[in-house]
Amino acid sequence: MQRICRKYRYIFRTSIYQNGSEAIGHIFHVAAGLDSQILGDYEILGQIKKAAKQAKSKGYIGAFMERLVNSVLQASKAVKTNTGLSGGTVSVAFAAAQYIKEYAADIKNKKVVLVGTGKIGRSTCRNLVDYLNTGNITLINRTEETAAELAKELGLHSAPMESLKGELQSGDIILVSTGATDPVIRKEHLEGRGNKLVIDLSVPSNVDIAAQQLPGITFVDVDMLSKIKDETLQQRQAEVPKAIAIISEHLTEFMEWYDMRKNVPVLKEVKNKLKEIHIDLYYSRMI
Repeated sequence: MQRICRKYRYIFRTSIYQNGSEAIGHIFHVAAGLDSQILGDYEILGQIKKAAKQAKSKGYIGAFMERLVNSVLQASKAVKTNTGLSGGTVSVAFAAAQYIKEYAADIKNKKVVLVGTGKIGRSTCRNLVDYLNTGNITLINRTEETAAELAKELGLHSAPMESLKGELQSGDIILVSTGATDPVIRKEHLEGRGNKLVIDLSVPSNVDIAAQQLPGITFVDVDMLSKIKDETLQQRQAEVPKAIAIISEHLTEFMEWYDMRKNVPVLKEVKNKLKEIHIDLYYSRMI
């Protein structure tokens, strides 16, 4: 957090003392998701809010900076509300949740088994809970404590790796995301157990080819999910001109306010002079 705070304090100071318009424009673009690693990603916006809050608590943000931050947040909200810049799917983890929503009916009555609770597995799990609003999920991980901790945090179930076969056989939707070099899910885990949707988020594949080809198994891998992601990025690219137009409006308003603010000292001086003249005239009439 301190690094983030220092980073944006540097940007803010640059906006005043160096190439102001470029630095100010940059933070507007960053907050709107135009300069994010993934186009339309708003994660940085939360970091800006936290950095500004912490900087303000330390006395580093005055009237100018507070107005700038508020303008940036307003522009970002307008972009998110009025464009499709953040719409759709841009991660494989979220693409999996979207695929399930579109192709798996009655998700709340389906048992989901997630094998592997590393970075991608955890992200996928959170998307299932938040996006699909389901809690019928069993987590399995080679390190049992890791799965148990995540399950407790999200109100889910966990099971040891020794129970893998039984959990897979009773599951309706199976997601696998482990770092194993050999397939974790094999033919004997799924054969003769009815229809199942199996989503493999692992590279290399963690689902044996023989298991993928079983009757009743719908198999989805990373390549298939990436197509959904790539289509989304193309759609987001088309929204960039709209986002830039919205940012330009907010940026113009801020710069107009800033230009007016630069004249405040002069106006105050004129006001004080007029007040002095008024007082002098008043006392001259009294005499």
